[in-house]
Amino acid sequence: MSRLRIFDDTDPSAPLSATEDQALIAEWLKPIGVRFEQWQAAAPVQPGASPDEVMAAYRADIDKLVAENGFNSVDVVSIAPDNPNKDAARARFLDEHYHKEDEVRFFVAGSGLFSLHVDGKVYEVRCEAGDLIGVPDGTTHWFDMGPEPSFIAIRFFTHPDGWVGHFTGTDIARRFPRYEAGQAG
Repeated sequence: MSRLRIFDDTDPSAPLSATEDQALIAEWLKPIGVRFEQWQAAAPVQPGASPDEVMAAYRADIDKLVAENGFNSVDVVSIAPDNPNKDAARARFLDEHYHKEDEVRFFVAGSGLFSLHVDGKVYEVRCEAGDLIGVPDGTTHWFDMGPEPSFIAIRFFTHPDGWVGHFTGTDIARRFPRYEAGQAG
């Protein structure tokens, strides 16, 4: 289930607030400019579906988002627990960074954990299948796909070169809990 926990950025031991209510997640993220919403597939997406089949199932939502935001590129990324490069892929996103364009991801299947560092707080957002998150450009954050990553996501890009991370060099991401897919805590 989707979840938002908000921490003081100096104390990862106890959240200041938490919710699994998707409407509240969207409401609590809106003041920091983060978009959070749910999409429903227009047609079933089967395991092993091609990227074209995945995008066809969400075509109306994709087209609306592209028209609203001027995205120039949309693709599908998929990673499974048996991926031989899973450790390197996970490590690539674990340190605090920002982008010079919005980072917009829609989770078709599986899950991942976005942690946003804004105004002295860490907003830890567990995204699940059906969740769309839009992190504004310049927002410092990190992403953890867990030690056994399993997700399919649709990614949206403005620039042809796509995602480029600008790392802050801080250790904040190492001080907060890592994501274990299916974690209850």
